[in-house]
Amino acid sequence: MNTDIVDLREFYNSRLGRRARNKIAMALSAVWSASGNERLLGLGYTLPYLDRFRSDAEHTIAFMPAKQGAIAWPRHEPCAVSLVFDEELPLADSSIDRILMVHSLEFTEDPAETLKEIWRVLSPNGSVIVVVPNRRGVWCRFEHTPFGAGQPYSRGQLAQLLRAANFTPRGSSEALFFPPTDRAPVLQASPMWERLGRRFWPLFSGVIVMEAQKKLYQGLPVAERSSRRIFVPVLSPQPSSLGRNKREND
Repeated sequence: MNTDIVDLREFYNSRLGRRARNKIAMALSAVWSASGNERLLGLGYTLPYLDRFRSDAEHTIAFMPAKQGAIAWPRHEPCAVSLVFDEELPLADSSIDRILMVHSLEFTEDPAETLKEIWRVLSPNGSVIVVVPNRRGVWCRFEHTPFGAGQPYSRGQLAQLLRAANFTPRGSSEALFFPPTDRAPVLQASPMWERLGRRFWPLFSGVIVMEAQKKLYQGLPVAERSSRRIFVPVLSPQPSSLGRNKREND
């Protein structure tokens, strides 16, 4: 089940969503090595995090899956958002240095094909950072947040999926150890929950953050793939019933 762009925006505008964004951003910072002059791509709904990390990049764009929908970003600047199919990214080979995937991999129809496409567009030393719901955590069991939709992963499953797509996992982190509720006492105590969770029960985080580097010494099979997508215009001209009845009478 995909999460709609409206639901994602409303969640991150809520008290719970803002607190979750801050905790995930801290986990991203733990694996994010700042490097200037890089081309950064956000795939999924990454806008709450791109605003924080794009200052380190030379150029930043955001791709949003067609099933999810898209909104304009950034504010007061030329739009850098495109609506795409995650298995057919409109980019040249080796054109991106770093890719951030949030609310993306758990919703893809074929995660292996999506990661192969990620591998194609990454530069030789490029890396991908993936944020997915943890199947052992509490957050994936409640549907009032976006982390309760889609396919959750364990740390081992995510690492195995990345290796199968010719990536080398390099580092990982975790976030969202506090319960998924917007009650004020729980939100106020969330820093304590995060500290205790990372120390005593890291396997039960709400999300897993994993960085992986593109692996070059193992080749990928080259096969021409035709698009499986069929574009249908929302408003397509149709003959009127009056004209059709007239032709039948003639």
